[in-house]
Amino acid sequence: MTDTEPTPEGDATVEATSAGAGTEAVDAEPEFDRDGASTPVPIADPELSADAIERVVSVLEAGRLADGPEVRAFEEEFASYCGTTDAVATANGTTALHAALEAIGVEAGDAVLTSPFSFVASANAIRLAGGTPVFADIDPETYTLDPANVERVLGERNDIVGLLPVHLYGLPADMPALCELADAHDLFVVEDACQAHGAKIDGRRVGEFGDAACFSFYPTKNMTTGEGGMIVTDRDDIAARAARYVNHGRERDGTGGYEHVALGHNYRLTNVAAAIGRTQLERLPACNRARREHATYYDDRLSDLPLETPTEPATARHVYHQYTVRTDERDALESTLSDWEVQTGVYYETPIHRQPAYETVSTAAASLPQAERAAADVLSLPVHPGLTERDRRTVVEAVRDHFTSQ
Repeated sequence: MTDTEPTPEGDATVEATSAGAGTEAVDAEPEFDRDGASTPVPIADPELSADAIERVVSVLEAGRLADGPEVRAFEEEFASYCGTTDAVATANGTTALHAALEAIGVEAGDAVLTSPFSFVASANAIRLAGGTPVFADIDPETYTLDPANVERVLGERNDIVGLLPVHLYGLPADMPALCELADAHDLFVVEDACQAHGAKIDGRRVGEFGDAACFSFYPTKNMTTGEGGMIVTDRDDIAARAARYVNHGRERDGTGGYEHVALGHNYRLTNVAAAIGRTQLERLPACNRARREHATYYDDRLSDLPLETPTEPATARHVYHQYTVRTDERDALESTLSDWEVQTGVYYETPIHRQPAYETVSTAAASLPQAERAAADVLSLPVHPGLTERDRRTVVEAVRDHFTSQ
């Protein structure tokens, strides 16, 4: 799941206490406030701290606006946060996925197995690299690839070269099981972590499990650069090829001249965006804690209602890019919340294999009932760090009103 999603965006700014990049502990929980505003309650509320603005101004004054030292520093800091040896910044999450697949060596006709329940960029990147997306169904509780269904598809086909699992809504896919299947079938693994900055499995952050992982920094994500993406990896060969690909085929350690050793694109991130990203990374642990606290608030107050609240497996740490509930009254609940001026989102009402752009893809007619049921039932509630106490109380009262007034 990557970028450019149809999500309402607020324009209020929020101040928050910064935490050190790559750390989890701070002395006190930061205060997140939208200057007393209570309605409407936005589904997202992107914000920049004063420090981010100061750093952007510094970059603008220095005059080096495109790729440069801010980008290199951001790459190093983000790799350290994820626990990987390398990172390559890109223009957005889609370009990160595309460049990672090109760097791994996906060729025309290669089949790559992925989720049908995601933003379309996950599968688009496979096609852009020349591959063919193959879909396996999802686990109905986690909305991520079901390892049992992946194993079934692998047993039916012998042309699959890799897995591209999606960490959806901030919850990691079952990476231990998926990596075990990949090892057994000699497949590469690229994690689509575009919604899961800081999420963990067994104490390890997403990004550490596959051959590479990709993140998006779209404004509504857990951290943003405005538009931007990142590839993280422990493989030197993938890092080098990805860095060449995003810079028109130039060698990473070159002088930036006109020697192009491979085919590539201009997928570069700018120094301006990287300056924002570095401050956002410092604040990411605090923002993720705020999201988790909001999710706990909802869990405690919605548990007695006839709707499914998000699952967090015992081994996982959810970072709640979205707080997604499930009910067969989805459309009616969405209408009730709208009456209460609570913005919501449906992610995603059409599974990828049912998209018009995928009518000619060989697996478009696959039977994927869990993905299709989820698409009909899911609804995301506001969970961003900028929620006030009154905001989240309004969300709960609106949801309860819907079910208790029937």
